[in-house]
Amino acid sequence: MRFQRIALAVALTVCIGGAAAQQPQQAQQQQAQQQQQQQPTQQLTPEQQQQLQRQDAEMTRAAQQIVQMIDANRTGEVWEMATEEVKRMVPRDSFVQQITTDRARLGAPGSRGNAVVSRSQFQAGGEVPEGLYINVAFPTTFANNAEPVRELVSFRLDEDKVWRVSGYSLR
Repeated sequence: MRFQRIALAVALTVCIGGAAAQQPQQAQQQQAQQQQQQQPTQQLTPEQQQQLQRQDAEMTRAAQQIVQMIDANRTGEVWEMATEEVKRMVPRDSFVQQITTDRARLGAPGSRGNAVVSRSQFQAGGEVPEGLYINVAFPTTFANNAEPVRELVSFRLDEDKVWRVSGYSLR
């Protein structure tokens, strides 16, 4: 069971539920990544900055489509669109069940705040499959939760140069 939870967490790039103990460490890692990302942006040409802004907008739209599919109980379709790494690591039924359980606990989605886009790269041999990732996070309110929850959609750039879903999580 623990392996399945770890595999699910890895495939989703963050642990869906039960991650409370890891949140401080993950928050520090994310803060460090954001600082690293901000530094190179200052060195980019105006054209490169515009290109990043366009990509951020495109990935935000894609993430909005994913969360809307999950809102509409189409989680199985999200799994079908996922990168092959996710499909190998997490069976469709497990993916659907975990997200359905988490969403049922939180209740119906209310509103989503502005998206925050971040990028990361993982090397071979780590817990997360090697590659480039874009994460889109929304502060989302839910009926059964007083505080906004971070709703995260992750994408991985696959070998064919197509961005595909690599995870969805709530924290």
